[in-house]
Amino acid sequence: MAHYLFNFMNRDGEKGTTPREQAARFMRLGMWGVDADERHRNGLGPGDLVLVYLGAPDRLFAGRAELASAAHEWTPSEARAYPGESRGGVLLTQAEEWDPPVPMSAVLSQIGPSENAKADFDVGVVQITAKEYQAALAVAAERAT
Repeated sequence: MAHYLFNFMNRDGEKGTTPREQAARFMRLGMWGVDADERHRNGLGPGDLVLVYLGAPDRLFAGRAELASAAHEWTPSEARAYPGESRGGVLLTQAEEWDPPVPMSAVLSQIGPSENAKADFDVGVVQITAKEYQAALAVAAERAT
């Protein structure tokens, strides 16, 4: 099992809705677009755990999910159901939206200094450590109480 951050990039969303609303829609639908040229696309597989992240200027974790599939080109029925522009992606299970969302700064303060820990990403899929994943879950649980 691997851990990833899915960096929501607004290019796959709808006009007139916030990035958080768009990401929540993909989570509720149980589908997440992953382009063919994503660095970690071929490593994604069932059982992997993901954090859904809204990049700058928000810098918030919007939720988490488990992957129900490997990355693949959408089937015809999936392509009809998927509201974004990606031609493929992964199916999600056990998706959980976080309300309130979790600021990246709160997670970074929990994991301490690291040369890899940062808040802004140029790619849609970022591999993270189990420690980083667990830190985000802990902060989300703390903020929910």
